[in-house]
Amino acid sequence: MALVVTRQVPTSSTMSVPHGPAGVGEARRRLRQDLRTRGASDAIIDDAVLILSELLSNSCRHARPLEDEQVRASWGQDQDGEVTIAVTDGGGPTRPRLGMPSVTARGGRGLTIIRSLARDWGVLEGDPSGAVTVWAVLPSVPPPASRG
Repeated sequence: MALVVTRQVPTSSTMSVPHGPAGVGEARRRLRQDLRTRGASDAIIDDAVLILSELLSNSCRHARPLEDEQVRASWGQDQDGEVTIAVTDGGGPTRPRLGMPSVTARGGRGLTIIRSLARDWGVLEGDPSGAVTVWAVLPSVPPPASRG
């Protein structure tokens, strides 16, 4: 059974990118620039970029695009410095869940990475179009494991 956690996902920046690897780099650059402009620390920026990359990559591998053949990436930073990152796609045959890959597996670690960096994460679904949003919240101070 998959656990579905609902949450209102605040956004301050939203962009549509192609459903595929081509859009990941563009989204990463824009997120990095946006957070740097807001004064986020390098550690928070690096973690946010990694989470966005994982969410977009998972979307490309496991989900359909939205009706416009795009995927929507969004993020926002609240007054306490927490960063919420979300990716919305057209959903897929399964719902996002933590994997238990073998040591030799070539994939399946994305949500585990996100869980280790984020204060919280979850899945929003129920949109009549079938759209699914996976979100993660980075605390204003990165967890000790991700600090240099």
